[in-house]
Amino acid sequence: MATEIFAVADVLLIATHVARAMRKSASPPFEVHVVGVGGRTVTVAGGFSVGVQKPAGVYDLLIVPGLEIRRLDEWDSKLAPLRRELAFIRKSFSSGTPVASVCIGTFLLGEAGLLEGRKATTAWLCAAELAARYPAAALSTDAVLVEDGAVTTTGAVSSAFDLAIHLVKKTLGAEVATATARLALLSQPRASQAPFVDRALLGPPDLPSFAHGVAQWLSTRLTETYDLERLAQAFHVSTRTLLRRVKAQTGNSPLALLQQARVDKAKQLLSDSAWSIAQITEAVGYADVPTFSRLFASRVGETPARYRRRLA
Repeated sequence: MATEIFAVADVLLIATHVARAMRKSASPPFEVHVVGVGGRTVTVAGGFSVGVQKPAGVYDLLIVPGLEIRRLDEWDSKLAPLRRELAFIRKSFSSGTPVASVCIGTFLLGEAGLLEGRKATTAWLCAAELAARYPAAALSTDAVLVEDGAVTTTGAVSSAFDLAIHLVKKTLGAEVATATARLALLSQPRASQAPFVDRALLGPPDLPSFAHGVAQWLSTRLTETYDLERLAQAFHVSTRTLLRRVKAQTGNSPLALLQQARVDKAKQLLSDSAWSIAQITEAVGYADVPTFSRLFASRVGETPARYRRRLA
């Protein structure tokens, strides 16, 4: 994905000019090389050609961009042809070069063995696949940028800009980073991907039948008061058995599943309807707007009002 290469390169170039203008750096603080192990022209997503250099010397940081994917089940076919690239990532890191990834470039870091025992993130759409493929990684699903020692990972495509501003701040300080962001019309680095998650794009959750049935039962009764006894009776088990099985299969309680379903429905109504926040709050089973707003903010990272304004 060319954006994931040139977003970083261009922001660092702007930062270089800003630093000079602010007399924060007399010499260019960043020198960017676009490299490929074959040292040839590479076809990027969309069919465009990019000339690359063969790696030479020692780099202060290696940034690995993500790939174009069309389905979430094609990781083997996408990663298998990249043995030379994976070997280069592995060798660079073992030689002391810090490594960062953009978006699903995190999968290349995982394949190269760099994520074991480390905190990491990736594009929210692919987080479940990353967790399943590299279980030794501690995945921060909602994070936009995670720095764990010499390994930095980021969220979806536009997080290349967040990574670039992060590097500017680390290298040249907050003042230059803020000025660069303002000049480039970039918001301050984002902390969470949660406001952007659209569960409809994820498809139905891949849950065992029992937990899936519970989640479905709850999602059709959003406006009803949560009643654990009634829920257990509906599935012909004790409350203790219900809690244990749902926790084992989802990592959550039935109440947490209901809360997520209510938040997801509220996001859809905030996006697609002209209902007031009070009407939406009532439609998802809450009588008190502040109470639901706190739940929504804890799950999404912003209040319902801010979520709606951002979409607008």
